[in-house]
Amino acid sequence: MTFTFDTGMLIALERRKARATEAFRAIVTRGFLPIVPAVVYAEWWRGRTDVREEILAAVVLEEMPAPLCRAAGEALGAVRGSTLADAIVMASAALRGGGIVYTSDLDDLKKLQRHFPTVRLLSV
Repeated sequence: MTFTFDTGMLIALERRKARATEAFRAIVTRGFLPIVPAVVYAEWWRGRTDVREEILAAVVLEEMPAPLCRAAGEALGAVRGSTLADAIVMASAALRGGGIVYTSDLDDLKKLQRHFPTVRLLSV
C-alpha cells in the first residue's frame, strides 16, 4: 500500500486539522512513509517552521524522473482543465501501483482518477 499527499494534505497537517492528523498517525503507525512529490513540496513551502520540519521528517520527498513527467504530461493532455500539480500527484501514485492519495481537492482529482483508475482518493 502506498500513500501520496497533495498540497492540501500538507496544509491540513500544518494547521493540525483532526482528520489529516489522524490519517497521518495511522499511516506512520503502520510503518509507512507517505510520498510527497516535489511539486507539492514547492507549492506548500513558504519558509521554515518547526511544524513544516516535523512534517518533512516523516515523509519521503519524490523527485521528478522522466517517467513521472511523461505520465503527468499525458494526463494533462487527456483530462481537460487539470493542473500540473494534480496530474503529478496522481501520476506519482499510479506509477507506484495506485494506493491512496490524500487531498483537499477531491473534485479536481476525481477527474484525473478516470485516467489513473488504480488510485483511490480520500478527502481531508
